[in-house]
Amino acid sequence: MGHNAHLSATPRRLAAVTLVATVALAAAACGGAGTSEPTEPTLPADAESIITASAVAMGDTQSVRFTLTADGAPVFIDQFESIALETAVGEFRVPGAAQAVLDVEVNGNLNTQLAAIALDDEVWLSNPITGDFETLPPEFDLDPSLFFDPRGGWQPLLENLTDLTLVGIETRQDNDRYRISATAPAAQIEVITARLVRGQDVEIDFWIQPVTGNVRAAEFTTATPQGDVDWILELDDFGGDFEIIAPDGLER
Repeated sequence: MGHNAHLSATPRRLAAVTLVATVALAAAACGGAGTSEPTEPTLPADAESIITASAVAMGDTQSVRFTLTADGAPVFIDQFESIALETAVGEFRVPGAAQAVLDVEVNGNLNTQLAAIALDDEVWLSNPITGDFETLPPEFDLDPSLFFDPRGGWQPLLENLTDLTLVGIETRQDNDRYRISATAPAAQIEVITARLVRGQDVEIDFWIQPVTGNVRAAEFTTATPQGDVDWILELDDFGGDFEIIAPDGLER
């Protein structure tokens, strides 16, 4: 799992390892889940109509699985700029419950995984050395529940897009998707990246399921002092039954 092999398997560390394995197995299990998607009636092939329907669909989402990848310049999740995010794979359930496994690079040379759990206003993160879950340390500014916030993030994001363009229909995740290009406001980009991107509007492409209006993927590029970062966000298993609970021994 990327943790040092000689570390003792404490109960909390086992819990973190279990979360990593559970999310990874669940993501693998739904890898080909697109084959039974509805195919008609499709939304009108008009950018405004598609985005309006998508805003409603995303705002009504009750649960979803997400994969967020950052490629390029480092995206630090701590104030000391020592831990850089590479990929986050997780699950979200209304209201405000999320769990995620983060692939990170520590000090530019150590690749490992962190597990994160959020329930309402409580966030726990596994320690990168011991694997034990801890209440989110103050030097971190990361809330995994913000990676997918339907009412506070996705619905206002879609409602406030500008410069809408329907690029066409493209195959993605083995199914046809409407591809929409637009400009997204900084405030909403901050939310859907769990505050990892701040203070910049971005050009963004969405791949939208043509019947349900669900956003199945989004891609955009942001600028940092260290260089550009290319982001890929993919969403699947809408309505999935995810069990998200507090770490063992840290129940409220």
